[in-house]
Amino acid sequence: MATQLKADGSQFLQQEFQEVLSRWNRERLSPTFPEDMSASRFDNDRHMLRLEMGFLEELRREVMVEAREAPTDPDRFIAWFENLKASGPGQHDRLFPWLAEQADRDELRWFLSQEAAGEAGFDDLVAMTQVKLPARAKLELARNYWDEMGRGNAKGMHGPMLGQLVDTLDLDTRIENTAWESLALANAMTAMASLRCYAWHSVGALGVIELTAPDRSAYTARGLKRVGLSGSERRYFDLHAVLDIKHSREWNDEAIYPLVAEDPRRATAMAEGALIRLRCGERCFERYRAHFGLA
Repeated sequence: MATQLKADGSQFLQQEFQEVLSRWNRERLSPTFPEDMSASRFDNDRHMLRLEMGFLEELRREVMVEAREAPTDPDRFIAWFENLKASGPGQHDRLFPWLAEQADRDELRWFLSQEAAGEAGFDDLVAMTQVKLPARAKLELARNYWDEMGRGNAKGMHGPMLGQLVDTLDLDTRIENTAWESLALANAMTAMASLRCYAWHSVGALGVIELTAPDRSAYTARGLKRVGLSGSERRYFDLHAVLDIKHSREWNDEAIYPLVAEDPRRATAMAEGALIRLRCGERCFERYRAHFGLA
């Protein structure tokens, strides 16, 4: 039976809708067989696609005015984009110094449970986004994907590194125990990567992750080290504190710049995608601080 949720804007940024959307994303993106595609599942997919677009359009409406201020000249756009690290939504949130310096092991476990549950899989997002992109940008996303995949070494794959931390700390990543803000972040990233009309948005959103993640990763790694985790156990965050600096520079030079130079309209879409990702992150940080009594 089709999931019965109304496409009301007030319903998108709520726990029930984000849980339903998360479960649908998990189901529809998992490999299956032709006989599993029943008429009822097809109808439900069609219904959920409409809701997914409604959710994403609500997020777009929040950032459209600011995104229109982004320049469409490639040099000026790159400067605007890189400035998001200093002035974008959610940047330099005081949650992260607190995690590094004061949070105890259980507090770090709750935070990481939310983050791991809201992780949409950067490798899969890059793979979906690169479909039919121009060659130069496609090659950059391919290089990024290869790094995410450990350059062919299973022990270097980023996803399993995070999975190891989930197991080490026995994190609770069940959808029903995850804040809607974290689910919404993953759902927004999945929507932009999987719906081709938001492909340029996804390039901007993924690029801004690379731009802004290193500082947060470094703070998180410091907190994990302080509560006794070994270098191998906190490797995921130690790695991203360094590697994403390089990834961001190359993403901007080899993907964003040539794409905007080829078609200036893409700058506005990338700006929207970046701001959507940052605004979703800001909501998460606000929710986490409230949980810890830091609001």
